[in-house]
Amino acid sequence: MANTDEVLAMVGSRLRAIRKRRETTLADVAAETGISVSTLSRLEAGRRRPTLELLLPLAQAYGVQIDELIGAPPTGDPRVNLRPVQHKGMTFIPLTRQPGGVQAHKVIIPPQRRAPEQKAHDGYEWMYVLSGRLRLVLGDEEMVLTEGEAAEFDTRVPHWFDSADSTPVEVLILFGHQGERVHLRARSVPR
Repeated sequence: MANTDEVLAMVGSRLRAIRKRRETTLADVAAETGISVSTLSRLEAGRRRPTLELLLPLAQAYGVQIDELIGAPPTGDPRVNLRPVQHKGMTFIPLTRQPGGVQAHKVIIPPQRRAPEQKAHDGYEWMYVLSGRLRLVLGDEEMVLTEGEAAEFDTRVPHWFDSADSTPVEVLILFGHQGERVHLRARSVPR
């Protein structure tokens, strides 16, 4: 087993590899995490010792477990541990574990929480309502999606979503940072 210094020495190259896979810059990561560009650069080059205070926001920004950043050995447990994350009153359950590419989440949204506050960012999103009614504001349009309905949109268009009524809504969300779109194929089945 590697000693602590050897483990910490490898963190920088892992951080750089994850950032490169996400095709993002140090400036982008700095803006997302609040860690300075110079500190990020020194971390990636191995000239700064990684601390928990630095690794936690980086793991969150990259959508990975800290285990992946430090190269922790696998436990041998094949179960996927879905650790829910609370954000703005919603519960996000990650369904994918690798950084970059399309990210999948099950989102549970409590009843009518807040007034619309549209946001825009790079990427592409696909939403599928599992249960309940979803209020989606997309640019100047407002719509309500019900169980079994889906919507997909470029996230550079200002958007916002919430429960449409007094019941919670559960949604499956696929999001691609680089604008990956969902491709659906329907094939007729001979009868």
